[in-house]
Amino acid sequence: MTPLTISRLGHLGDGLTADGVAVPFTLPGDVVDAAPPHRRHRDSPHRRHPPCPHFGACGGCALQQADDPFLEGWKEAVIARALAAHGLSAPFLPAFTAPERSRRRATLTARRTRKTVEIGFHARRSDRLVPIKSCGVLHPNLMAALPGLEALVRIGGSRKGLLRLALWHSDDGLDVAVSGGKALDLPLRQALATLAGAQAFARLSWEGEVIALHRPPRAEMGRARVVPPPGAFLQAVAAAETVMASDAAEHLAGADPVADLFAGCGPFALRLAERSAVHAVEGEGAMLAALDVAWRGVPGLRTVTTEVRDLFRRPLLPADLSRFAGVVLDPPRAGAAAQAAALAQSAVPRIVAVSCAPVSFARDAAILVAGGYRLTAIRLIDQFRWSPHVELVARFSR
Repeated sequence: MTPLTISRLGHLGDGLTADGVAVPFTLPGDVVDAAPPHRRHRDSPHRRHPPCPHFGACGGCALQQADDPFLEGWKEAVIARALAAHGLSAPFLPAFTAPERSRRRATLTARRTRKTVEIGFHARRSDRLVPIKSCGVLHPNLMAALPGLEALVRIGGSRKGLLRLALWHSDDGLDVAVSGGKALDLPLRQALATLAGAQAFARLSWEGEVIALHRPPRAEMGRARVVPPPGAFLQAVAAAETVMASDAAEHLAGADPVADLFAGCGPFALRLAERSAVHAVEGEGAMLAALDVAWRGVPGLRTVTTEVRDLFRRPLLPADLSRFAGVVLDPPRAGAAAQAAALAQSAVPRIVAVSCAPVSFARDAAILVAGGYRLTAIRLIDQFRWSPHVELVARFSR
C-alpha cells in the first residue's frame, strides 16, 4: 500500500493528505503508512518529541508533536481563512502563546471504581476516561491537588456515573465545583466539609451549593479582586486575560464611556474602569453581582453600572449604544450576530472583539464591516496550548 504524504492540518488538528485523508497526530511533511498505526517513514521539519507521557491517549492535547512557530502560523492561518471566506483580511499583531503549565482553570472527569479512583481527561473523541498523573498545560497547583481530589471522589462519587470537577487555581487556593456526585445528605455534607478543611480548599461547591468556604477565592482583574460564583467562566490562563485586556485598554484609550458586552465577572470592565466609566452587560446575574462587589471594593475606579440582559435575544440597539464611545464584545462560541448587526447600525467609533471561534467571529466581522467599520488588527491568543482551539482579539474602527 502506497504511503501517505501529509500536506496540511485540518481544523481539528489532524494531518490531511492532498485528497483529504485524515491521519491523527501527523504534520505537514510527514510520510506515513496508510494503515494504522501509521508508522512514519519521514518526519515533518516541524515535528518535535511530545513532552507529555499521556499524549496520544489523553484527548486534552492534539498537537504536542508540533513546534511552537508552526502552531502559531497554523492558528493565524485558521483565522485568516475564516476571514477570507467573507472577503476580509487584517494585519496580525504578535501572537500570545500560553507558557507551559500555566492553565489555572480546567474541568477534570473522575470515576470511583471498586478499588480505585481515576481522575483525568476523556480520550480523543471518546467517552473513555484517561487517568493522568502529570500534565504539561495545567498549573502545578492543580496537579498537586490530585490526592485531595481522589479523596473527594471516594467520599462523594458513585460507581454508577462520572463526576465533573471544575477546578480553578485562585489567588487564595483551589476552588472546586463538583457535579454528578451523590445526593447531599447530612453525613455527606459533614464529610465533604471536613475534607475541604483538611485539603485547604479555598471553596468547595457541590451541584452549585457551597459546602465549605475557608477563603473566598479571588481573581485579580486590574486593581480589583473578584470572587466569581462557583463554576463561573474565567479565562483559562491569567496571562492571556491580561494580554486581551491590555489590547482592549489600548484600543479604547480616551473612549468614555464604554460598554462591556458579555461582561462576565469583569475582566475587561474592571480594568477599563481605571480610566473610563463602564456599563457591563451580561446574561448571568451572579456574574454581574460578583463584578459589582469587586468594583465597590476599589477606591478610585470610575463608575461601573451593570445590566442583566440576554444579548442573544435582546441586543443593545443603536439607540442604546449611542452614548458609548467604545465597546468590548466578548461572546461565547456562537458569536454575537444580533449584537453585531445592531453595532453595525450604530455610531460607536471603536470596538474590541474577543472570540474563541474564528468562524463565528468572521461572520460577525463581516456584519460590522458591511456597516462601515474597518478591521484594523488581530492578535492570536493561544491560551489552550497544543490544542486546535483558536482565540483572538480584534480591533474595529469607524
